[in-house]
Amino acid sequence: MKTLSLKLDDKIFEETEKVVGKLKLPRNRYINEALHLYNQYQNRRLLKAQLSKESKMVAAHSLEVLAEFEKLDLHED
Repeated sequence: MKTLSLKLDDKIFEETEKVVGKLKLPRNRYINEALHLYNQYQNRRLLKAQLSKESKMVAAHSLEVLAEFEKLDLHED
């Protein structure tokens, strides 16, 4: 486990203290869980952006392939 020094806005600290008091949860555990959830959220956002970018990159090629398939006469007797 790593130790770090952290500066929080006063309002965020006060809100955190209220919540951990109600939950009877150690502040350290609460912050660890919060960061874990936020990391998951950010990783999903990054993945979504990456997939969107890559999708746009292959869109033109996909349309070209589709056009080539449409040119083929697939109903030959």
